[in-house]
Amino acid sequence: MNNSQQDIRQQQLSTWLTGVLQHSTFKLTTASADASFRRYFRVHLDAEPLNLNLGTGKTLIAMDAPPPQENCEPFVRVAALFGDAGMHVPQVIAQDLAQGFLLLSDLGDVTYLSQLNQDQLNQGKASSLYHDANMALIKLQLASKPNVLPNYDEALLTREMQLFPEWYIAKHLNVTLDDKQQAVVQKTFELLNRNILAQGQVYVHRDYHSRNLMVCEDNPGVLDFQDAVYGAITYDLVSLLKDAYISWDEELIIDWLVRYWDVARKAGLPVPADFSEFYRDFEYTGAQRHIKILGIFARLYHRDGKDGYLKDMPLVMQYLHKVCERYVELRPMLRLLDALSGDDKHPDANYKSLLKL
Repeated sequence: MNNSQQDIRQQQLSTWLTGVLQHSTFKLTTASADASFRRYFRVHLDAEPLNLNLGTGKTLIAMDAPPPQENCEPFVRVAALFGDAGMHVPQVIAQDLAQGFLLLSDLGDVTYLSQLNQDQLNQGKASSLYHDANMALIKLQLASKPNVLPNYDEALLTREMQLFPEWYIAKHLNVTLDDKQQAVVQKTFELLNRNILAQGQVYVHRDYHSRNLMVCEDNPGVLDFQDAVYGAITYDLVSLLKDAYISWDEELIIDWLVRYWDVARKAGLPVPADFSEFYRDFEYTGAQRHIKILGIFARLYHRDGKDGYLKDMPLVMQYLHKVCERYVELRPMLRLLDALSGDDKHPDANYKSLLKL
């Protein structure tokens, strides 16, 4: 949307809120925007509306999800599902699905990312936050049932990974793969899919990372869950522990993963009895997600004009390179990554050195 269209949408949102809040006085400030067309506004109330039990001086969040680009219905449905599972998600206070407006409870403005960046040298604080995130994830997974959410099936996994050759390699690097290289890509996708589809299947948030987790009293608050699926049990752990926006030493990641695995195993979740097998699953799932994310970040830049994600590409590529280096089955993909790193046209001067870590 251009600025004029956004202004019109904001006016329409204000009109809708005026009716919902029974003409109570309020003002809107920008809360956040994400990689989609959705925008979020913080609604500052001068007084509690008579029809809402919020307490004087409370704030709310208004979501603007313009049709036909966005659909609020999955957000409302998954919010109820995750909330019933014990996750701390926003309460849907009012909705107008036709216009694409939601009024939500406010989980605050302190993301895990901001807190972790502030306290990155405080390993104890970080471990406490990741413990809370792991325990919330286990609650969600224990509530899982098949045929409730869309399956994270082979078609979807492959469609996500295809963003890598289409947008990252062809568009971002301006490289055309030969037949042999294309075969390496496709065989890698098939290998990753076999592992991921063989894992225990649970509810998957799909973007369970530091920008979507909020530090609050009932920690963590969980956002951006509308694309949830039923899929591999390691997927959300990869999103959390191999985050595109913040990195940790591998020893720490393994420690946090072991702690999750131990609780999950005792709770009866479908994780392997051998941690080394679980860690391999975690790594393979990570490779799928890293491949997907590189494609998404490239598409956000080249199609949508959003360059803020370019700075996060090197870390994601570093994750992918390390996984391919560790497992013999992924060595052909490693050689392809090394070949791509030799492209002198790549716009990121740090790209070659990061690939070769």
